[in-house]
Amino acid sequence: MKQFPKISEAEFEVMKVLWRRSPLTAAEIIAQLGDTDWSPKTIHTLINRLVDKEAVKVKKETPYQFSPLIAEDAYKGEEARSFLKRMYGGSLNMLVANFIKEEKLTPEEIEELKKILG
Repeated sequence: MKQFPKISEAEFEVMKVLWRRSPLTAAEIIAQLGDTDWSPKTIHTLINRLVDKEAVKVKKETPYQFSPLIAEDAYKGEEARSFLKRMYGGSLNMLVANFIKEEKLTPEEIEELKKILG
């Protein structure tokens, strides 16, 4: 299995923009992240880190264009497995039991869980 790079929460926000639509220029990424309080310089730094981590590729034309090298579903799946292993020893049963115990589920959510569990 391919090892995914560690991506920070801030870098993940850039990845989400690129997963929605790519390729994008740095200016387009900055525009998409306009609701954050990050400066354009900070966003450039995040993009460069993702390129260095080989999570994003750059097409060196004018202007540079950026695209993800990691598929969204594959990355999220790996992060979910890593979280499950780290927090619950890999036990999905423990995760679900803890969630059900701690959360107030609506009747609709209970029915949906029953359908999923078969």
